[in-house]
Amino acid sequence: MTDLRLAIWDVDGTLIDSRETIHGVMVETFKIAGLTPPEYDATRRIVGLSLHDGCGQLAPPDFTAEQIDHLVNTYRDTYVRARGRPDYAQPLYDGAMETLEALREEGWLMAMATGKSRRGIEGLFGLHKLDHFFDTIWCADDGPGKPHPFMVEKAMYALGAQPQESLMIGDAIHDIAMGRAAGVRTLGVSWGFGAAHELEEAGAHEVHHDFTTLRASLLAFEPAL
Repeated sequence: MTDLRLAIWDVDGTLIDSRETIHGVMVETFKIAGLTPPEYDATRRIVGLSLHDGCGQLAPPDFTAEQIDHLVNTYRDTYVRARGRPDYAQPLYDGAMETLEALREEGWLMAMATGKSRRGIEGLFGLHKLDHFFDTIWCADDGPGKPHPFMVEKAMYALGAQPQESLMIGDAIHDIAMGRAAGVRTLGVSWGFGAAHELEEAGAHEVHHDFTTLRASLLAFEPAL
């Protein structure tokens, strides 16, 4: 048995409840662009992908690459404005902080693998002092986005972890696909953007419905030789 254990965390819908913000910004973005805004069910399915890929999926099928780039830039500007509003909030899910603290106390390594940009991560750390928990951070600015295994593979390489020593925790099918492609155990959570049955169908090794059972599963994890 190895003593090294690595938890690789998604952020939106896993650690923080950003559902209302992300959908609200997407709706405003589409209105600014003169387009019919997507329904929440459409928005939630693209969360976790790079912003360019996500906007490309939501945009009309005849949109050009240039028009998609414009939509992406409008989303980014709209998000910055939303972050400056007095009612802006992206709370941590109940049990998230306690779980990160418990893993740190147990000597875990921790990584972030998120579709956020570096600017978005800075905004997150401005809201919640989480930066000290993460030993390495990989995001949409660094290379191929989810479901490509790039971010998980880079996190493992950066920290000297093997797939059997690592876990991917996320709320979206893109997180599960990314983790499985990298050969790590995947833990889905049902309180974010993905439904439990979708995570199961995507091949999640476990699906959890609250941080109590997730934390217990993480702390019981024993990497194989």
